[in-house]
Amino acid sequence: MTKTPRLSTLRPRIAMAPQRLTPRPKTALPVYNSPEWRSLIAGIIKHRGRRCEDPRCTTPNRAAGQRVYGDHIHELSDGGALLDPFNVMLRCALCHGRKTAAERCKRMSTRY
Repeated sequence: MTKTPRLSTLRPRIAMAPQRLTPRPKTALPVYNSPEWRSLIAGIIKHRGRRCEDPRCTTPNRAAGQRVYGDHIHELSDGGALLDPFNVMLRCALCHGRKTAAERCKRMSTRY
């Protein structure tokens, strides 16, 4: 009888990232469900139209009638005004996600 060779478990060569470098999932602040915020966004959509205002938006969904998000130009965590209509830009989902991720990375890089 011959013995079949067995592979031993090898430790990974690349270590996992420390937990402090892993960003926490984004959670919406309760203020975004407030009547004041919803009224502000409704007024901005009525005045500006339901379209992405991001100048870098190149997606075909820039047409009117799409779902848009009210995004703070100068974010609240960076000292932006909450209910200032001049601090809010309407963005489609792709542009909102891109801008939020970029701002979050910038904030994380200055933290460490």
